[in-house]
Amino acid sequence: MPSIETPYGPISHVLMQQLKAVKLLACDVDGVFSDGRIYMGQDGEELKAFHTKDGYGIKALQNIGVQVAIITGRSSNMVENRMTALGVKHILQGCEDKQPALQKLQAKLAIPVSATAAIGDDMPDVGMFNAANLSVCVQDGHPYVAQHADYVTQTKGGFGAVRELCDLILLANNQLKLIHGSSV
Repeated sequence: MPSIETPYGPISHVLMQQLKAVKLLACDVDGVFSDGRIYMGQDGEELKAFHTKDGYGIKALQNIGVQVAIITGRSSNMVENRMTALGVKHILQGCEDKQPALQKLQAKLAIPVSATAAIGDDMPDVGMFNAANLSVCVQDGHPYVAQHADYVTQTKGGFGAVRELCDLILLANNQLKLIHGSSV
């Protein structure tokens, strides 16, 4: 069966169906929304960079009714502030074991595994993959994680990988050309 052309290259019909079914996207932060580096100031201040392209994609997904969740092992005011600015309602920080955190959220939202996608970059994210129908690893993710993913992005974490996944979900739902608004 021929593949489907996308702005990110060809994808299979099976992957397109998985993307179309997504009603909940669970995302790691460090290495996914950021490049994985944490900048430390002399006084202990932490800084991370977030890409506006990812923010635009998240807002577009929410506009078509896809729930977005952040599930991260670290806790950070920066993450809370950034995701709140994007309208993300489900921000779960300090989750060392991400699988039960995602499963609890799925139960709360009544969204099945079959309608869940997860994106990550490192070993703790494999738990989320186990609770999702579609698992996505960023292009520069850990090789083990990439081997356990249904899709590996063409884009690196922190440089638009989240946007790539959002665009593919929008494309699968015939919404990519219809999105508009602003990134925050």
